[in-house]
Amino acid sequence: FANNCIVYCVVLLHYTAKYCCSKMSDSGRRSGFRLPELCRQHVFAVVTFVLEAIVFILFASFVNYHEGQSQTTGPQTTESMVSNDTTGHDEPTSAANEIDTYYPEFQDIHVMMFIGFGFLMTFLKRYTYSSVGVNFVLGAFILQWATLVNGFFELAPDGFVGPLVVDVQKLIGADFAAAAVMITFGAVLGKVSPSQMLIIGFLEVMVYGANAMVGVSYLKVVDVGGSMFIHSFGAYFGLAVALMMDKRKARELPGCEKEGSVYHSDVFAMIGTIFLWLFWPSFNGGLVTGSIRHRAVVNTYYSLAASVVSTYLFSSLCGDRKRFSMTHVQNATLAGGVAIGNVADLMIQPWGAILIGFIAGGMSVLGYVYVQPFITKKLKLHDTCGVHNLHGMPGVFGAFAGIAAVGIISDDKYGENLYEIFSARSPTTEDRSRSGQAAYQMAALAATLGFALVGGIITGLIANLFVFDPVPDDEKELFEDERLWEVSEELTFNLTEKVRELRRENDFHLDIRRTESSL
Repeated sequence: FANNCIVYCVVLLHYTAKYCCSKMSDSGRRSGFRLPELCRQHVFAVVTFVLEAIVFILFASFVNYHEGQSQTTGPQTTESMVSNDTTGHDEPTSAANEIDTYYPEFQDIHVMMFIGFGFLMTFLKRYTYSSVGVNFVLGAFILQWATLVNGFFELAPDGFVGPLVVDVQKLIGADFAAAAVMITFGAVLGKVSPSQMLIIGFLEVMVYGANAMVGVSYLKVVDVGGSMFIHSFGAYFGLAVALMMDKRKARELPGCEKEGSVYHSDVFAMIGTIFLWLFWPSFNGGLVTGSIRHRAVVNTYYSLAASVVSTYLFSSLCGDRKRFSMTHVQNATLAGGVAIGNVADLMIQPWGAILIGFIAGGMSVLGYVYVQPFITKKLKLHDTCGVHNLHGMPGVFGAFAGIAAVGIISDDKYGENLYEIFSARSPTTEDRSRSGQAAYQMAALAATLGFALVGGIITGLIANLFVFDPVPDDEKELFEDERLWEVSEELTFNLTEKVRELRRENDFHLDIRRTESSL
């Protein structure tokens, strides 16, 4: 039944695309395969309906509550909610206990997804509606789709045996997948339509799930905060998509006046930065418990603090006239949370967390100052939010820090947590050595980068098909809310007048230069 319904949805999408193509004029095809305005308005509705229909059908067919949630067990006592195992750890045995254990962290992570990421991307002066609004609908869809994809990949090693159950941990896992997609969104912000972004997210979650399954189920590596599986993956997937959607006007600094911030848009972006910074310890410790969560929270706390200090230090050294840059403060201050993710639950000591955060903050600032202009000019790769500097480089750095920590730190420091963290090192499983585990960590990083780059290239090619209403390479269309939203007439009038004023000033200065050259 589910397979047939999905086929019907795909067929509907096919004939809708065929209808849109039939409405295109010959001149429209020759001018870059732009859809007519009527079809453009319907593309988002059709794509959204088809994707949500697929999600609905699969939920109805496969998803159910966790056993503890689907049964009425009557009043619960303290003894019925927890049971002590042979190791002395309290294990959740009911839905109520799971809520107590994981729901506070889930709330924090959920705020990060919609307020943190949403407002962080509002720095573009003419794209604030879309930064928050498209992030909202994209995240809402991805939460549903990722629940299914993560569940199917979780069942894959056992041959898809058993039902797909949902609990609070699954909700956190869906938020993690949404984080990867939102990082990708940052790389192409202002250059893709909502229809394209939904398709990108739909495909990316499947690649994300496959990569996570390889790393966790087969390679059995540790990455509690997602430095590899979330941040590095999302960043390089987004860069590969951006490469396939090359916008020449976006790469030419004089070519697009709207790619930039104003005073109030930077303040709004700082709201996102502060929310992400405050709640990041919950992100890195959300899926672990006990002493492991305690260590993850403490390490993340100090790494974030050190990255703020490092960001201000390097920004003052590298900024224009040795002043602070709001771009650096909005982004590089979070690099400590990204880099510490791979080692947050390991015995790196608080001084190690501070060192990692300090290096990550400085690395991110240097990325914005030197690396981003290089890849824009030399590699012809435009990264709107600089996700390579905030998520890509710090994520890879965190992965290498994890490789070093796994290979160096003595087993005695972990005590009874050793096999809980490194399941493959247990004598009852694979009995890996420290160096062997470090080698698997390196293999997981290589696999993550491979999945991200290849998957991003393929996804970018698919999403760039004209049927998904790609944004034209035109300065009037790029980084523009008015293309998608109803904006106030006052704002539109002010922008038009401002653009005219800037053009008059440019023409005036050009006339002066011409006069001087003639003299």
